Amino acid sequence: MVYQLTRNLTQDQIKTAGFDAYFTDHRDGVYPQAAAGFPFTAAVLAVKGDPVADLHEDLAAEQKARATYENLLRQADDPDVKDVLRYLRQREIVHFQRFAEALGIVQDGMK
Repeated sequence: MVYQLTRNLTQDQIKTAGFDAYFTDHRDGVYPQAAAGFPFTAAVLAVKGDPVADLHEDLAAEQKARATYENLLRQADDPDVKDVLRYLRQREIVHFQRFAEALGIVQDGMK
């Protein structure tokens, strides 16, 4: 998707969009980072070794991902991009449901 949206940009468009620093380092490659430019770090992964706590963390991560896709949908105007974002958002919803089911199974087993 990044390639599709950036492949025909002019230098002026890249600079105007604030994409020039990213483009200098990564061109149109995907480099995992936050929207503010902070690189991904494993420090954001929270694991306690407790199934209930870890599943709650997973549930929260899925909701955060869903919310991010919804924010992107509000900004997107390309119909093909919006279709992909809707698919990805739906996938997060299904993941949330599966983690919730797993949490129920774990909690039932603790009774």
